Amino acid sequence: MCDLNDISLFAAVVANGGFSAASRVVGAPKSRISRRVAALEDQLGVRLLERSSRSLKVTAVGHEVYRHAQAALAEAEAIDDTVSRFKAEPQGLIRVSAPAGIDRLVSAVLPGFLQVHPRLRLQVMISNRRVDLIDEGVDIAIRIADKLDGDADMQVKIIGQTGAVLVASARYITRHGTPDAPADLPKFATISLTERQGPERWTLIDDVGSAVEIAHEPRLSAGSLSIVRQAVLDGAGIAMLPEYACREHIESGELVRVLPRWTMPQGILHLVFPSRRGLLLGVRATIDFLAEALHPRSSIWLAAAA
Repeated sequence: MCDLNDISLFAAVVANGGFSAASRVVGAPKSRISRRVAALEDQLGVRLLERSSRSLKVTAVGHEVYRHAQAALAEAEAIDDTVSRFKAEPQGLIRVSAPAGIDRLVSAVLPGFLQVHPRLRLQVMISNRRVDLIDEGVDIAIRIADKLDGDADMQVKIIGQTGAVLVASARYITRHGTPDAPADLPKFATISLTERQGPERWTLIDDVGSAVEIAHEPRLSAGSLSIVRQAVLDGAGIAMLPEYACREHIESGELVRVLPRWTMPQGILHLVFPSRRGLLLGVRATIDFLAEALHPRSSIWLAAAA
């Protein structure tokens, strides 16, 4: 493939009628321009220019190459203009992956974010599966995990920690009572946020750091947070729900903490995105917005629970 710089120098020679004139226009030594044009001719295997001590003539193939060179240089300039616009203002389509329930924390403020950046478009994909950012063309993934991603091609922005709590509806507790200890949980109907088959295991940690693992057979399991939360609200059993997903229902009294001394291990709430090099302004603006919206101390958490 031809070097675009060499093509540019050749086009300057033709457009300005000689090496000396081209040298003055592009600000490069005449000798360098001559060497690069000669190198281009060697690469193509044709003579583009017929040179003499008094004149310069463009060959027939040189005219054709010049015509294509003009088009190529115009496209290259268009590329520069496009990138400059993207660097100057957040714009274009940004694809974000988020686990179920997290969307509630940003849904109320997304319209305002888009209003601030009118040329930006967002596509938010809700899924509990682990997406491959590169293969699936995702710009940013919101994740909650007990450890951070170790992929060298990815960058991570830590937002904070979030936990999960055992909850049941007041109606269920009135009818069935509550467990006195984690070991009692298998005696009650449980609801699990999972798509795995078979028994489920919950790891619980008390307020002094002691951990216990409880195996139970869920009466209902689903990969959808909304299904699990609604089942708990309807009195179908006890569930382990992310704290951010049930806070409003606990505050309203619809849900009650079960074994309140026990919680699940804290998960790290973080953003994952491809390498920072060449990060488009739209992606960077969205990362900053999500980091603020999802931070546990953000007023947005309170708004989502209101």
